[in-house]
Amino acid sequence: MFSIAITKQILKEVKHELYLLNRGNRNIGLDGIKEIKADINGDINDLKEILKDYEFDAVCDFIIFHLEQAKRDYELFKDKTKQFIFISSASAYQKPVKNFIINENTPLDNPFWQYSRDKKEIEEFFLDKYKTEGFPITIVRPSHTYDERSVPLGVHGKNGSYQVIKRMIEGKPVIIHGDGESLWVMTNNYDFAKLFVPLIGNNKAIGQAYQITGDEVLTWNNIYKYIAEALNVSLKPYYVSSYLLAELNDFTGTLIGDKANSVIFDNKKVKEFNPNYKQEILFKDGIKKTIDYVLSHEDCQVLDNEFDEFCDKLIFKLDRLKEEF
Repeated sequence: MFSIAITKQILKEVKHELYLLNRGNRNIGLDGIKEIKADINGDINDLKEILKDYEFDAVCDFIIFHLEQAKRDYELFKDKTKQFIFISSASAYQKPVKNFIINENTPLDNPFWQYSRDKKEIEEFFLDKYKTEGFPITIVRPSHTYDERSVPLGVHGKNGSYQVIKRMIEGKPVIIHGDGESLWVMTNNYDFAKLFVPLIGNNKAIGQAYQITGDEVLTWNNIYKYIAEALNVSLKPYYVSSYLLAELNDFTGTLIGDKANSVIFDNKKVKEFNPNYKQEILFKDGIKKTIDYVLSHEDCQVLDNEFDEFCDKLIFKLDRLKEEF
């Protein structure tokens, strides 16, 4: 979701040669791009052969999730780039939060989510290579960034968010964690790109970490309300404790380690490179475009009957429990 918006922003603002390394399975549909056909998760010797004649001013990898992938990229690009940008995650910040205003100095300590611990481990690896070998790392920590292909939600199943959208369209209750009043930040990928692109090729960004999020602070009730308005349906919220959801359906990482916490991000550091930046796409506007896209593209409408059944069963049992009291 990051890379297409960033690609378009680079083509719009920066006069550089732009290369995309991918398997060539998806038509990007943009002019001005040179493609390197390769599977980044393939054999490292094959990748070295493909890249042997290339050198780059900057390399950005958006899909590093495990330490072994970071070590592979280090081997591939340590002598081929003046800057390497790693996409980490704001979910790696300390949980439970001790100060809901988050900046780059907030400790990285999330015992609830392996995904976040892996991101922290990768950051530490790259920073060690920077300190000991001068590897030109820049770390970027996004929070909840969305694009036109998927509706961002707090609680959904393994197949994504469409099943929740379908429940809303059908007039069924949808589960919202907690009381829906915790604070959260949604970031449209095009707003993200406007703060990301000035980091590319920027020597001052070497050896530094930057969080990039929107400035608009919402409650989860606001978020679901705007989604319902975009669908032109009435919202039927059903509130369930985050801890109960974590115990029943393994939402420990995504809720206890992330979305159940109130957070506000201080983006002062990254805005030094774009002092005129102002968030342009508020969630109530951005989500309308996302809803329109999802409803008009069948490939974005992935059903999740297992999650649907879980919601119905949980709501039924909690209602019965309430009746007994």
